[in-house]
Amino acid sequence: MRKKRKIHLTKVVGFIIFNVLFTVLLAPFITFWGPFEATKTIAVGSVLTSRHPQVVKAFLSDQEISDIVNNYNDSNATSDRTIQTTVTDASAGITIETINGKTFKGKVMLIKDPKRIKVAVTKDLGVKGERVSDFVQDTGAVAGINGGAFCDPNGAGNGGFPDGLTVHKGEIVQNNIGSNSTDIVALDKEGKLIVGQITADDVKKKNIQEAVFFWPPLIQDGKRCEFKDSEWGIGPRTAIGQKEDGTIILAVIDGRQPLWSLGAKMSDLYNLFRDYGAVNAANLDGGSSSELFYNGKVLNKLWDWAGERYLPTAFVVMPEESKS
Repeated sequence: MRKKRKIHLTKVVGFIIFNVLFTVLLAPFITFWGPFEATKTIAVGSVLTSRHPQVVKAFLSDQEISDIVNNYNDSNATSDRTIQTTVTDASAGITIETINGKTFKGKVMLIKDPKRIKVAVTKDLGVKGERVSDFVQDTGAVAGINGGAFCDPNGAGNGGFPDGLTVHKGEIVQNNIGSNSTDIVALDKEGKLIVGQITADDVKKKNIQEAVFFWPPLIQDGKRCEFKDSEWGIGPRTAIGQKEDGTIILAVIDGRQPLWSLGAKMSDLYNLFRDYGAVNAANLDGGSSSELFYNGKVLNKLWDWAGERYLPTAFVVMPEESKS
């Protein structure tokens, strides 16, 4: 009896392992070739913006990828959104709005005084990152969003290494591009948002006070910038913009959640900021980094089940009375 039971148990374990492996091997084919359009859209958008975009191209042609990504809003259309003001703190000069687009939900924060926006850098630079809530607490800020790009030289995924140029209080705190030109999202001494290409030498020349590296720019000096939805896919997004009167616009879009929000394309972000009257705007780090923290709470719906991600930088909103 013991021998039979042992043989029976071995067969059961073997059957389970076979089915697990079969499912894992079959999953990409079902995802990219199956009839489930929402799943396919999320998968394409997620993988395109990951470090392994070649996975999508192994299953789909460039034309198929483009068709999937561009299946939603036209890049020249209005953002087709509804707005509900959920929090207005007039005394602090902050307004927070809930937005609903065709394929996404998110939050927009408006800050009247652009000089309140600062870059927060992890206190363990080169070792490990911090959560947005940590950045807000450490700096005494009232709100924060995730910031710029980061690299992972040791494969540890701890968010301790900001990529490109990082500037705080007019000083370069991280530079891994030398004298080369790089994309930047920055604020100068007058609180003007600067997007586009700069070099390290431009930091002093242009009086840049706060800056992180990310791309693509969405609007520059009132004009639409060049970007392709097919290269960026659909997913959670974070972006920053500025109106003519100086008001800063922070947007965080939820994504990769079929029953809640699929996410946004770059053209969706462009439409959104254009409708808000932005004269300059740029995309920031997205995916599981996308977060808006205010008044002790995460206001958006995080995609990562593990919660807040550890990051090297964030944009924080200082209290109104603070100009430091």
